[in-house]
Amino acid sequence: MIKKAELRKNMYFDSVTLMSLTGKIREMDGVIDAVVSMATDMNKDLLKSVGLFTEEMEGAGPSDLLLAVSSEKEEVVEEAYKMIHELLSPKKKVQGKGAEVIPESVEEAVDLLPEANVAVLSVPGAYAAREARKALENGLHVMIFSDNMSLEEERELKEMGRDKGLLVMGPDCGTSFISGTGLCFANDVRRGGIGIVGASGTGLQEVMVQIHHLGEGVSHGIGTGGRDLHEKIGGIMMLQGIEALNNDPDTKVLLLVSKPPAKSIADKIFETISKIEKPVVVCFLDGEPVEGLPEHVHFAKGLYEGAEVAVSLLQPEKEKKELLSGFDPKKYSDLLSEKQTDLRGLYCGGTLCAEGLSILREALGPVKSNVAKKSEEKLTDGVKTKGHVLLDLGEDEYTNGKPHPMIEPSLRNEHILREAAKEETGVILLDFELGYGSHDEAVEVTLKAIEKAKILAEKDDRHLVFVAYVLGTDLDKQDYHLQKRLLREHGILVFDSNKEAALAAAMIMKKAV
Repeated sequence: MIKKAELRKNMYFDSVTLMSLTGKIREMDGVIDAVVSMATDMNKDLLKSVGLFTEEMEGAGPSDLLLAVSSEKEEVVEEAYKMIHELLSPKKKVQGKGAEVIPESVEEAVDLLPEANVAVLSVPGAYAAREARKALENGLHVMIFSDNMSLEEERELKEMGRDKGLLVMGPDCGTSFISGTGLCFANDVRRGGIGIVGASGTGLQEVMVQIHHLGEGVSHGIGTGGRDLHEKIGGIMMLQGIEALNNDPDTKVLLLVSKPPAKSIADKIFETISKIEKPVVVCFLDGEPVEGLPEHVHFAKGLYEGAEVAVSLLQPEKEKKELLSGFDPKKYSDLLSEKQTDLRGLYCGGTLCAEGLSILREALGPVKSNVAKKSEEKLTDGVKTKGHVLLDLGEDEYTNGKPHPMIEPSLRNEHILREAAKEETGVILLDFELGYGSHDEAVEVTLKAIEKAKILAEKDDRHLVFVAYVLGTDLDKQDYHLQKRLLREHGILVFDSNKEAALAAAMIMKKAV
């Protein structure tokens, strides 16, 4: 085997860029493995585990770049390196009208774009707080894509932003939609009167696209980062987002999306929304409605319901959509054998997986997942566990040194084939995310694996039922309708929301056992 590894000192690239590039290199014919990443301890351990680590890399730090490729052929390795160098080579900096200039600091960026009012940061976690502080000092709202920031640093930055009247979205904030512009992972949706504050990325995306499908639009979607409702942070960004949307003349209805916060934080949120005049919809997944709040505060159990209730407040005459109208689960459950008793959910979106768990628990019975909070549902081994299982393949245990599956969905293919080989698997539930940041051909790169999985089952006299949900809109760059059509042409059941897909999968499985 031919192996080539290099260390580039003081050459930083954001994680999204490197994840996307790694995926492209791994797709090249003849490439066995590839790692293009910053030299964090975790990534160095990954290189050691795949036999691509060198002595030179021992002293590398998180601002250094690691490159490694392996193949049976030297020419494949060289071709891969050629692509890496081309895609990572900085564009020539030329001053002048219409020329692209690459700033090397927040201060330079502010000088080049004095009209800008938002800074999006994706730097190593060790430096994220410092750069965010600089942006706030320059009067910029901040979206921090970076993670690995301490709780103390996060709270300090959010308090600083609050005092300056600036938003601090993050850290680990993957999605926002500000004044019609999607930041990081976001879908293209119409503008409208619903403003959202969300502590989850795909949760925010899901309510946005459902609002779009239901005929309404979004004023702003403010991401808070996943830890904002932690007791040590105090929900600072959620509360600030509520205030900002309440003062925004284009926002007519507020929608809050999160997992249930700590009680002390929930009490602050309920106290705040009780005092504003605009209608508010609270969607805390697996949370319970709270009694005694004013009539303008509404509760929704899941993401689809959150979007539906918010839209109904602007369009009270609109009839509710009948979910799964005309769907006959028996048509598909009859195809399953007596041994096919298990459902497998292989998710790219973490909050979609969490919502799926909430739905399937109620509709199907005991389910295990790596996103579960209840001890009896917590997954200990995703490979060996029997029964119904939902996996969030975007969790660290699956993305260590690899792109996120929303960026490189082909990484899910091995899981599809593994689950298809199990005689007890009957239904495989999949999600596909479109929009900015996501793979351009999310469906296409998965179809080959689905076809192989079907053949694998057929050889064992089994039939697999695939159920899918495509998170996207007709405005997204990946052609939403084409992606859905491709799935249907390959015999896959496609539904219009994460909720419908989970319910349909549960109905098929329930009828079969």
